[in-house]
Amino acid sequence: MSLADIEIYGFDYDYTLAFYSKDLHTLIFNTARDLLINEHRYPEELREYEYDPAFAIRGLHYDVHRALLMKIDAFHYIQLGTVYRGLSVVPDSEVIEMYKGHHVPLEQMSDFYGKSSEGNTLKQFMDIFSLPEMTLLSCVNEYFLKNNIDYEPVHLYKDVKDAIRDVHVKGLMYRAVEADIERYICYGEKTRAVLAKLANSGKKMFLITNSPSSFVNKGMNFIVGKDWRDLFDVVIVQADKPNFFNDKRRPFRQVNERGVLLWDKIHQLEKGQTYKQGNLFEFLKLTGWRGSKVLYFGDHIYSDLADLTLKHGWRTGAIIPELKTEIKIMNTAEYIETMAWLQGLTGLLERMQVYRDAESQMVLHDWINERKHMRDLARKIFNKQFGSIFRTDHNATYFLRRLSRFADLYMESLSCLLNYNLHHTFYPKRTPLQHEVPIWSEQQYPGIFGIPFLQEIAQLK
Repeated sequence: MSLADIEIYGFDYDYTLAFYSKDLHTLIFNTARDLLINEHRYPEELREYEYDPAFAIRGLHYDVHRALLMKIDAFHYIQLGTVYRGLSVVPDSEVIEMYKGHHVPLEQMSDFYGKSSEGNTLKQFMDIFSLPEMTLLSCVNEYFLKNNIDYEPVHLYKDVKDAIRDVHVKGLMYRAVEADIERYICYGEKTRAVLAKLANSGKKMFLITNSPSSFVNKGMNFIVGKDWRDLFDVVIVQADKPNFFNDKRRPFRQVNERGVLLWDKIHQLEKGQTYKQGNLFEFLKLTGWRGSKVLYFGDHIYSDLADLTLKHGWRTGAIIPELKTEIKIMNTAEYIETMAWLQGLTGLLERMQVYRDAESQMVLHDWINERKHMRDLARKIFNKQFGSIFRTDHNATYFLRRLSRFADLYMESLSCLLNYNLHHTFYPKRTPLQHEVPIWSEQQYPGIFGIPFLQEIAQLK
């Protein structure tokens, strides 16, 4: 993929242009928890639970009927040791008994947008905003279990989902952030630099976000400056993605500086103006921005990127803030040594399993147990409960599978673009297939020979 071919750059707002402090997830958790207590009549004792940012990771699945939070790989296999009921891990034997193994059939998986609907029992949490939701679900489940309260898991899931939704829909989060911008939004010096670089190079830019006009305006004033609108050719708020990409019925509506909706028919999308709702088909008609000359960045793999790459041929870039932490971990001596020994053990087991005598079998048994221990250790280096968002032991996670399908590039933040000129070509790495022999030994143990594990921008296709 060459940036020289990109003429138009599009952006989501939340966790793409705007990054938030850890205080925001605490705010969402506390507000939703209080809504459960005050409006859904949940026990007052739930106030004792606080948000733990180290508990959940993005991309997990939740079994709505069994009230289980778990990590699933690209082939629909549950990673044993990562299934949680409440705040406690479920024994492997119990998981295997419940699921008659640890494979989840396709018909039980979430739908295209990660939702649990039409008979699907699993919901996938793909949004960064879903981290407090997963934690709240687990905390409420934990309270009911510890107090031997008989409850319906489906009702609990729906109530927590509604409470989290109300934090956004009722404007509770927006008002809190607007009232204390410096506490909740990280200053975006590099965001301004990226946008200025693109504008100075003559690139067209647009913003499509689900957030409301006043919230975006105050945030962008803080991140970029009061002249932020001068950088964008089109600004669309409350777009209702992913419906924005599929629903042809809703026309655009202009929003004036006071946030009042105007009734004028929209014949063109003007620079300096703000528009609400609309749909992508009308957007394409009014702008003519089509195909692979458009690159759109977003953090939600389903709502932001899937339809654009599958139906409209846009290039897509995924913003994955977790990359920063994971790459740091992958370059630590602890991780490199753990993975080198794990790979070595696996190689030994593969070659030595042909020896069937008792002494050899005893050694092999010890190696198998040690390999299991090393795999658990490697997982816990990233997150004690669920490990990396990209791997389930040796396989890719279901999260990475969908990321690879719907994103051309992925990166920690837009600031990574500052390290590349706008004629740079990203070449995907050639990784050996199962039947191929690696040409370079460094491919087997990246990082050991001084080669960084990942570039800051990863090319997928």
